[in-house]
Amino acid sequence: MDILLNAIEARVLGSLAEKESTTPEYYPLSLNALVNACNQKSSRDPVMNLSEDEVRDALHALSGKGLAGAASGADSRVTKYEHRLQEKVNFTRGEAAIICVLLLRGPQTPGELRSRTERMHHFEELADVQSTLQRLINREPPLVKMLPRQPGTKELRYLHLFCGDVEVAGSEPTANLATGVAENERIARLEEEVVTLRTELAEVKQQLAEFRKQFE
Repeated sequence: MDILLNAIEARVLGSLAEKESTTPEYYPLSLNALVNACNQKSSRDPVMNLSEDEVRDALHALSGKGLAGAASGADSRVTKYEHRLQEKVNFTRGEAAIICVLLLRGPQTPGELRSRTERMHHFEELADVQSTLQRLINREPPLVKMLPRQPGTKELRYLHLFCGDVEVAGSEPTANLATGVAENERIARLEEEVVTLRTELAEVKQQLAEFRKQFE
């Protein structure tokens, strides 16, 4: 599987996948409804202001990649569109929900993903989100990437790779992450040893002072 999308194609694909799960009664979507879904101000990052022509061009590109197209058998005079992500990639419901939210909202932590996928799929525990992310990382080729930890944060964030790999400004390169973690652990151990040695030295000094007092 070789999928490479631009930002507009990712937004269109994510919007179609989202609406199939959250408002199935209105799915497939007309072009106008799809434009509105892409341009929502809620649950979107970044917020976009796409035109019908831009969305139509994205649909044409997605159709060529086997990811979306006109819905067949729709009882309507207006052409409606559907995604074909499941046919192309064969996701579980949990995997589909995570990919959808990543397409629409960019890099996110497991906690954010668990909360934001609730309407599409219920994850019982955070560990379920993490195991699903790991399966997406282990795909060949990988569909998700774990980003380096940002300064001052505790949780790791994850990014979809449908638009290709990216380097995140202000973060360590992924290749150097393991080395950085190992270096931090080594420094922490050294600091602990220094504290221990200082404590022992203070105790020796106190014992020596007490010993000297015996001869004064």
